[in-house]
Amino acid sequence: MWYRHTIRMRAAVLEEYEEPLAIRDVERPDPDPDGVVAKVDACGVCRSDWHGWVGNWDWFDYKPPRGHILGHEPSGTVVEVGENVDTVKEGDTVAIPFNFACGHCHECRVGYENLCENHLGLGFQPGAPGAFAEEVPIPNADINAVKLPDGVDPVEVAGMGCRFMTSYRGMAHQADVSRGEYVVVQGLGGIGLSAVHIADALGGNVIGVDLMDEKLEMAEELGAIDTVNAAEEDDVVQAVRDITDGGAHVSLDALGIEETCQNAIESLRTRGRHVQIGLTTKEQRGYNSLPTDTIVMNEIQVQGSSGLPPSKYGEMFRMVENGKLDPGAVITDKIGLEGVSDELAAMTDYETIGIPVVNEFA
Repeated sequence: MWYRHTIRMRAAVLEEYEEPLAIRDVERPDPDPDGVVAKVDACGVCRSDWHGWVGNWDWFDYKPPRGHILGHEPSGTVVEVGENVDTVKEGDTVAIPFNFACGHCHECRVGYENLCENHLGLGFQPGAPGAFAEEVPIPNADINAVKLPDGVDPVEVAGMGCRFMTSYRGMAHQADVSRGEYVVVQGLGGIGLSAVHIADALGGNVIGVDLMDEKLEMAEELGAIDTVNAAEEDDVVQAVRDITDGGAHVSLDALGIEETCQNAIESLRTRGRHVQIGLTTKEQRGYNSLPTDTIVMNEIQVQGSSGLPPSKYGEMFRMVENGKLDPGAVITDKIGLEGVSDELAAMTDYETIGIPVVNEFA
């Protein structure tokens, strides 16, 4: 690629927590023998980036160090290939997972690469510089670089990053939403709106819960049959139970806040399934109290969801190709690198709507 004759590239660098990212020139990456380098076509701006930006997640070794490049929801075009790579070649457009898998551990061998025992968190951990940059290195590319089918837009794939893929696994695999089931989604940011769209595509009757009318309206546009404004409703749980004839079959908490997690579980009917995707902040440091008596007496299933194994991307892409999923419908803004800091700051007060995507890097 002609532009790689230069040895520097632009990137948004975390120099201090909760301060604007520094847009500066850094060295371009080189691939290791098993890896590739991709030109970043687009990268979503996620609430997980916000957690890294404010310095959260040291309690599970995901606090990014100063000087790190954030960004973990990219798609890209392969520009350089290591000598041992077999599955992709220069010029291929690829989806890139947010957890880089080793391919050798037990979880990888049994098809759960998203839970790799030796994973590297893209944009969070040393050794995995992120994708708020012109280029990103991808280790173990035969696993971690997934070639896109023809007709799948790489910008939309960035909108399918962490939030969309995690929501897809939560709804399609963990909860296994069936046609006609009631699904309640607490918190309608990028995760929640993705979950609304996916659960609707799977045939669920979705109820969205949030504090902001704009987010509730977008949930309805994405397929929600009803919504609850938690700022105006005295008893959110009862409101959901009234809509769902006694309780939802499936609940999802997209925020990681104690109240929304509890409300999601209490909104379920007997033998309901709860999916937890929202993660905590410095105030909770990984812990929320749960209604354990309700869980026991009603035999509630509680499951987490963290990404989607790259080996399962094909089933999601097929739903995009046949029109059942439209990741572009969840993308609300396309911005340049300079706009990332403003998006992160807006997330502090949950002011962003949908999924913003960076698609201008030069």
